[in-house]
Amino acid sequence: MAILDALALLGRTFLKFLEATGRLALFVGRALSRAWRPPFYFRAVGQQMIDIGYYSLPIVGLTAIFAGMVLALQSNIGLARFEAESQIPEIIAFSITRELGPVLAGLMVAGRIGASMAAEIGTMRVTEQIDALVTLATDPFKYLVFPRLLAGIVTLPLLVLVADVIGIFGGFVVSVQSFEFNPANFISKVWDYLVIDDVIDGMVKSSVFGFIVTLMGCYQGFYSRGGAEGVGRATTNAVVTASILILVADYFLSALMFN
Repeated sequence: MAILDALALLGRTFLKFLEATGRLALFVGRALSRAWRPPFYFRAVGQQMIDIGYYSLPIVGLTAIFAGMVLALQSNIGLARFEAESQIPEIIAFSITRELGPVLAGLMVAGRIGASMAAEIGTMRVTEQIDALVTLATDPFKYLVFPRLLAGIVTLPLLVLVADVIGIFGGFVVSVQSFEFNPANFISKVWDYLVIDDVIDGMVKSSVFGFIVTLMGCYQGFYSRGGAEGVGRATTNAVVTASILILVADYFLSALMFN
């Protein structure tokens, strides 16, 4: 009997997973299929780009600079065992542009923007404002969802580009001040070692992460139920699912790019 109960629980869990996956796929399909039909809400896209990019700069920049500084410290500790401290600039540039910049920026934006979008759209759902949009012949997918998806895809790579520069600068400061690197030599090594493919790979990742963050925020908010408690639950789910999906997507994108 215990085995049957366990199998039944496993089956219910798997069916719920398939249901959620199918509903998410339909949600994405509806948002993208209606995006190219007029009217176009350019102001909504611009506002979301400001919210995602400009207002996220302080937290992403602060995260990036300290990530670069910590990376310089840890790299020095590891490379000192092999007397290879001269490779610190290359490691900082490679790690920041390919991994730390996109992932940390994605997680920070997920915590800030994903939660905000889920709370905003969830509040509109439980207060029947989305139903009012439908009554006024305004497609909520075109007006609420697609501008956020487009803004996330376009803006996060630009945000990551800034984070890359700030992160490398953080590593530069620690290397020069603590390890007595020659500033010109550090910059020369970064410039010589860093290739455009590293930057492009990081921006491609961040574009996918931007889509994930905005999608989870919109999806969880759109299907929230149960008043204020449901909105709070949707906000939490948006941040958690976006963070997990960012890490999962990072692995598969890294495997694909390195291969």
